[in-house]
Amino acid sequence: MSWRWRKILRNGPVTTTVSSKGVGWSFGVRGLRYGISPAGKRYISVGVPGLGLYWTKYLGGPSLNKNILNNNMEQTPFDPAKIGFADNPQQRCASLLILDISGSMSGEPIKALQEGITLYRDELAADPLARKRVEVAIVTFGGSVDVVQNFATAENFTPPALAARGDTPMGEAVVTALKLLEDRKAEYRQNGIGYYRPWVFLITDGGPTDATSQFWADAKAKILEGKEKKSFTFYAVGVVGADMDRLKELSPVPEPLTLQGLRFRDLFRWLSSSQGDVAKSQLGDKVQLQNPAAPNGWAQV
Repeated sequence: MSWRWRKILRNGPVTTTVSSKGVGWSFGVRGLRYGISPAGKRYISVGVPGLGLYWTKYLGGPSLNKNILNNNMEQTPFDPAKIGFADNPQQRCASLLILDISGSMSGEPIKALQEGITLYRDELAADPLARKRVEVAIVTFGGSVDVVQNFATAENFTPPALAARGDTPMGEAVVTALKLLEDRKAEYRQNGIGYYRPWVFLITDGGPTDATSQFWADAKAKILEGKEKKSFTFYAVGVVGADMDRLKELSPVPEPLTLQGLRFRDLFRWLSSSQGDVAKSQLGDKVQLQNPAAPNGWAQV
């Protein structure tokens, strides 16, 4: 009897299989997947979840690994983004959320924020066009800066579980998030995908604990440059207790908004509705959005 070793790693719709034979990838949902086996063979697998029944068809031609050896070529890696763009070539509206989950957000604030993000995902997913065109990414900052959700359409992401902790490295979070956005825009261009001007939403209830660092200086410079080049639309939203003067350093115009109470659900309902309207427009069209600071709105200036 010989020993065999295999490790399976899952990241959303992408599964990576590492074994003694090599590395394989597959992409899809339960019951329907496209992949490349560790031996280099392309395949499609169709099954009935829960019953153990499945059918696999290996696509024609010799294995990729043999082709590589015979032709002395590098293997082309499996690229889930390209398959996603092939399945959904719709133009994109990137929505980047930069969320403060520092210790001061514990209790009701973090709970209300979690509920707002869940509502946001549900409302985008319920809109036939927005769920194909709006892509959401989430970067959190609380003790550390973490990309907890890379860009994905509403039907392909689950709102991350948020837990309040640590200090407020806001400058680092902004720099990290804007780099993530630039990389995604580059992928759009490489794959011939049109896109609307991205939305960047920063939500915090405090002030930056890295205000004396290079991160804070870089964050201010990158936001100013992005606005001047119209690379994105930036919103800064302060929850009760936020250092609004520091937020004005990031965004003098338009002025930062103050969330009324903990009306995160109203904020995200406005956001999903507004992005839904944008997703229905043509690229380059001006879309009239409801003023969030209007009477009965969720914000005030």
